[in-house]
Amino acid sequence: MKLFWAPHSRAFRSLWLVEETGAPYDLVQVDLAEGAPEGSALRAVNPMGKVPALEDRGVPMAESGAIALYVADRFPEAGLAPAVGDHDRATFLHWLFFAATCIEPALLQKMKGIELSPMQAGWGSTETVLSVLEARLTAHPYIAGERFTAADTLLATDLRLFIDVFKVLEPRPAFTAYVARCATRPALLRALEIEAEYAPKVA
Repeated sequence: MKLFWAPHSRAFRSLWLVEETGAPYDLVQVDLAEGAPEGSALRAVNPMGKVPALEDRGVPMAESGAIALYVADRFPEAGLAPAVGDHDRATFLHWLFFAATCIEPALLQKMKGIELSPMQAGWGSTETVLSVLEARLTAHPYIAGERFTAADTLLATDLRLFIDVFKVLEPRPAFTAYVARCATRPALLRALEIEAEYAPKVA
């Protein structure tokens, strides 16, 4: 696997994810300040020129949610997703795509103070998203249920950023307890060490 990544970006979700697998991978650092010019290696993998992007066995792909699902299925021994046909698979897919398509847009709407009708926004309203999420994380230790999955690499990263870094999301007890649970994972700690190692080079 080859992961295109930049420190302090959304690509942290995928860095954490591949660390969870324990599989070997190559990390390709992208300088976001310079962007990805036409003809660059990143553009060949993701025409949008954005990170994260992943190349595996000659197949390029992008989008955090798609990468999370692909990597989880590619390395089933890591236990990052219920197998196809498993009763819990539908629940996992539900919350994986909720994390990818509802959480970040809702939190960006909150951060930027954008007024949208719930009928216009695919995620409804920010408060509805947060209330649904709070109820889910109050009832279950992880977003897909009783065990950690690839969906948590997306969700926990976003909650940590919007609570601790951007400080636009109130630290509701269910959110902070969830982030704290995920923060003890060795793969997350390794990803943070990698980011700390690379970050000074782009500071």
